[in-house]
Amino acid sequence: MILYAIPTPLGGTPAEALPAPAIQKVKSLSDFVVENAKSARAFLGALGMPVRELNVRLVDEAVSGLLQPLREKRPLGLLSEAGCPAIADPGAALVEAAHREGFKVVPLVGPSSIVLALMASGLEGQRFAFCGYLPRESKEREKRIRELELRSRKERETEIFIETPYRNDALFGALLATCAPTTRLCVAADLTLPGESVTTRRVNDWKGAAGPGKRPAVFLLLADVR
Repeated sequence: MILYAIPTPLGGTPAEALPAPAIQKVKSLSDFVVENAKSARAFLGALGMPVRELNVRLVDEAVSGLLQPLREKRPLGLLSEAGCPAIADPGAALVEAAHREGFKVVPLVGPSSIVLALMASGLEGQRFAFCGYLPRESKEREKRIRELELRSRKERETEIFIETPYRNDALFGALLATCAPTTRLCVAADLTLPGESVTTRRVNDWKGAAGPGKRPAVFLLLADVR
């Protein structure tokens, strides 16, 4: 049996975000593990799949029990709240458990804010690393930024990270205060949404600019080689 990793829209409708073959595969399933019940209902409802007719379980339940449909010879779908499951997403634990028990895992095609941001950034696309969330505390965050900038310079590597929307501007300010003036910084916000913006500038050229505010955003950093 197969566990399908199903991307969900960052904005808009499933038909706008997923190719037709992926949508058809989702429609063939009756069992799902989801990150967020409300967003999963909206996603499945938009595909004409009322949740009351489906078996939907939350990903934070005991992982072993969530695999039961696969053990009973039924395929299972994994839904994140937005974007790709198991990437900066708790669904990774379910995928790991499926591999442990020998079940096949198939990723379906769909949007990833991390990949979309890199595509539109103009930064190094051959060597890059997703670094997740940076520390909340200011001193630890500054230390981590310096580490990432140094690694970017040494490896000629784009460093990618995210933040909770209400802390976006604090992170943005810390990046401007900490990074070298010639380091390039991209801020990609509201990807696939009507207010989408992707801007790449040197840190020195960002001075005085507003941060992304409380919008979903991805930050990308590439240091100049000295």
